[in-house]
Amino acid sequence: MKPLLNGLLTGLFLQLALGPVFFYILGITIDSNYINALSAILAVTLADYIFIVLSLLGLGTFLQKEKMKTLFGMVSSIVLILFGLMILYTTSSFNGSTGPAGSMAWTPLNSFTTCFILTISSPLTIVFWGSIFSAKAIEKNYKRKELVIFGIGAGSSTFLFLSFIMLILSSIKSGIPGLIVQILNYCVGMVLIGYGITRTVKIISPRHNQS
Repeated sequence: MKPLLNGLLTGLFLQLALGPVFFYILGITIDSNYINALSAILAVTLADYIFIVLSLLGLGTFLQKEKMKTLFGMVSSIVLILFGLMILYTTSSFNGSTGPAGSMAWTPLNSFTTCFILTISSPLTIVFWGSIFSAKAIEKNYKRKELVIFGIGAGSSTFLFLSFIMLILSSIKSGIPGLIVQILNYCVGMVLIGYGITRTVKIISPRHNQS
């Protein structure tokens, strides 16, 4: 049970580094309801477990190649920017009619699908998980079976952390004015675009400096 608990605690600690997926699900929760947010969280959890399995199989070594890192880095950056623009467009199309400000027609299906695409479009996460597993194998002397159990615990932290945070948010959001909801949606869109641009700059900069 120690590898499972260690994996859970490690994963919960890593959740504190809030990324674009967190803000995307935040936008879904603000814009719709907890059921849609929970569907999105399940998509992220599934994608994380796929990454964990692939990293345990050693695929992270393949993705460490410079060309592959550049390719997948650009793909994930473009996806982030497109999703951010989509949120901004939806929010700006609000015409003052009844309903949530800038509300998007979220359903459990499109919440799951879009969040899965957003998460799976950044396969360099496999490299990240691979480095975590390597560190734990050395630090705790974990064997393959123990690393699998550790991965199960680490992956479950995504679902536990996000579902808890979004449950709290969904329970208090009814008291948030529509204008604030619209502003929050704008912020979510801008954060996603910011992440995408930042990643693009980091990818391009080394090549620019060498030229």
